[in-house]
Amino acid sequence: MSGHHLTIRNVTVSYQHVPAILNINADLRCGRCVGLLGPNGAGKSTLLKAIAGLVSLQSGKIQLHGHEPRRTRSIAYLPQRGLIDWDFPITVRGMVAMGRFPDLGGWRGFSRNDDSVVREALAVTHLTPLANRQINALSGGQQQRAFLARAYAQQSHVCLLDEPFAGLDTNSQKDLREILRGMAEQGKLLLVSHHDLASVPELFDDVLMLNRELIAFGTVAAAFTPANIARTYSTAPLKPVFA
Repeated sequence: MSGHHLTIRNVTVSYQHVPAILNINADLRCGRCVGLLGPNGAGKSTLLKAIAGLVSLQSGKIQLHGHEPRRTRSIAYLPQRGLIDWDFPITVRGMVAMGRFPDLGGWRGFSRNDDSVVREALAVTHLTPLANRQINALSGGQQQRAFLARAYAQQSHVCLLDEPFAGLDTNSQKDLREILRGMAEQGKLLLVSHHDLASVPELFDDVLMLNRELIAFGTVAAAFTPANIARTYSTAPLKPVFA
């Protein structure tokens, strides 16, 4: 999988004729953990939804393995945790099993392979001991891992995470960081919206810095510079920099 690319070409998304993201270009490789950085209102969530095929493009093209997002099951989208109804009566195992549903269709029952994938997803996200617990009894960090386990069970190549570290304590952040790193090492692409700039170097391989327009894209060492940080969080007209 590490040879595959998610390509974003000249992508613009507008709401009521006002651009939320404008002419975005990037080429993201599987096997990388990429931080999506920018101020509130910069278009981070919009870009994630565009990649997931949840909002329409005004212009441009997004492709994974040569296919549009709406035509592939290889992309999993994890919205902000606060947007989920955690009071829904379902166990952790049941939530993770939902990741297999797209492959079941309307006729095939749950197979041994499906069960094996679910067990693997629970193990990878350190949730096996909590498999039979109701999701509303989980901590914030455990809920985030359960959501990630569902994406893992989907066997997606790309995981889009919107502020997964928000509100987590130090230990939960560490657990999630280790899980994301392990998934990247398996060859998955993780694009993670993030706001804590101090933790960027320890979390990510690459950064995509956004303020409606692309400001900088590249490795953390090359692109996450004081100058690019200042430009990203500025309100002045900006031009992209590739590193």
